[in-house]
Amino acid sequence: MPYDRLEYIRTYYQVPLTKGRIVRHNETGRLGVITGASGPHIKVRLDGEKNAYPYHPLDFDYNIVI
Repeated sequence: MPYDRLEYIRTYYQVPLTKGRIVRHNETGRLGVITGASGPHIKVRLDGEKNAYPYHPLDFDYNIVI
């Protein structure tokens, strides 16, 4: 079975992350979408950005109501 980085991050940091989930950056308040993982970081494409970048999983609020 392939190693699932998102599952590891979800379990280790106890955050409800899934690919495609909308999140809010804690410092800037910008919304973004989780696109995957890179090592121990989640890759998030923030609104207005062309590419996704790696961030620490605890940099985001996962309980977004739109």
